[in-house]
Amino acid sequence: MTLPRLVYGFDFNDVEQKAEALAGAEFEAPQEVPDFLRELSPSQHRSIQFDPNAALWRESGAKFRVTMMAPGSFYAHPVRLNEVKEGNEHPIPFRREAFTYPDKDLMNRIPADLGYAGFKVTYPFSGSDVREQFLVFGGASYFRGMGENQRLGISARGIAINTGLASGEQFPSFTEFWLQQPATGDDSMVVFALLDGASITGAYRFVIQPGSSTRVDVTAKLFFREDIEQLGLAPLTSMFFYGENSLKPLGQWRPEVHDSDGLLVHDVETGEWLWRPLLNPKKLRMSYHQVGDLEGFGLMQRDQQFESYEDVGYRYDIRPSAWVESGDGWGTGNVVLVELPTEEESNDNIVAFWKPDSTFRAGETLDFNYRVSFGGPDISGQKTGRAIPTFFGSSEPSDDNPNAYRFVVDFESEELSGLSRDAPVVSNVSGGEGVEILEHFVQFVEAKDMWRLSILARPEPGKVLSLRAFLSLDGAPMTETWIYELGSDNNLMRQSE
Repeated sequence: MTLPRLVYGFDFNDVEQKAEALAGAEFEAPQEVPDFLRELSPSQHRSIQFDPNAALWRESGAKFRVTMMAPGSFYAHPVRLNEVKEGNEHPIPFRREAFTYPDKDLMNRIPADLGYAGFKVTYPFSGSDVREQFLVFGGASYFRGMGENQRLGISARGIAINTGLASGEQFPSFTEFWLQQPATGDDSMVVFALLDGASITGAYRFVIQPGSSTRVDVTAKLFFREDIEQLGLAPLTSMFFYGENSLKPLGQWRPEVHDSDGLLVHDVETGEWLWRPLLNPKKLRMSYHQVGDLEGFGLMQRDQQFESYEDVGYRYDIRPSAWVESGDGWGTGNVVLVELPTEEESNDNIVAFWKPDSTFRAGETLDFNYRVSFGGPDISGQKTGRAIPTFFGSSEPSDDNPNAYRFVVDFESEELSGLSRDAPVVSNVSGGEGVEILEHFVQFVEAKDMWRLSILARPEPGKVLSLRAFLSLDGAPMTETWIYELGSDNNLMRQSE
């Protein structure tokens, strides 16, 4: 790996000073682009294309190139872009002629000083002159990444403020970027960003290294304008419409539709890996997973079989997982999962973030760092047995328990596959308050080379069906802990009433 050169001049301290000064001033909402641009449909906006021949660093010999994004549709606010070259910053002026527009009338209405909505970064993964897009910064504090041979899906964010709370979520924005020009041969690049919002400002440094998985090392310093009720660090945003663990919406022919299928958490203090399959709930649901010493968390796309989606256009089978590794230790806190109801796959309805136990008041600051990796489902480095599919449904017609529900979970790992078929693998299952475990057992499924856990559980009326389960051998855990929460108002329960 060739690291970015050490360049004297503009650096993180300069962005930090800007963020601190901004925090001492009254917040001003970013200026919106003209109405006719915000009224563009997503497809109309996508028809505005940046000319790749105008890409930043095209003539420099660097492996990285940057193309700009046009404001419009969802991208209502322009951002300021700067290039850092030999330690000096230079504004990147807006060039209307660098875009192609669907018609001349729209082009003529574009202000000459409009500005950009964000930028996309390309890299020659194959070692040739063909450069592939792998990272996008655009909209609020969002950035999306992927590894080689993947399709963009899940997003990361700079920060989350009051996400899921009744008080309403705030969306601070990256309002200015500084792109440090990489040298010829550099395999990573640096981006600085300035965050601004009603309650917070911040300075960010991103060290970006593409590959089979793309790593982004984040250094940040936050300045609090106001007290924060719920601060979310290293937030991830994704989409779960439906999967094998939910009902297929009426009229949908594809087996599954989702960018991520579960939340994974690793607690160093207990050594436990937690896996929570995602749901598309009937109403907003928030789950708090207490962690003593966080190693990492992520929203994963474990199911990578094309047959699970049968979608030639969107290719959900090659969407990336995203894994966050804490930096210097984040202390105690909660990994928070927010699940929002959606009736469309175009809506990102899943959010996960780290909520520290600490409180944050106006005038305080916070320094933190972490790494977020975009790639296949193995980016977490997990070695324990993993739950792949989760199936569930109402009790069998012959049951004497009409309000009970059957859960079927398949676990796989090299260690599990190496066991003899009659190995004394034990299922360990517990339920939350008001949940009765009627039966559970485990068996080897030769056709899939997996061990299958079957659970029959019954919740009290109006109670959440909360379950925890793992497999063990000779008293030692062999798998992650599968956790599940099924609300009393879900579609499946309604069907059985």
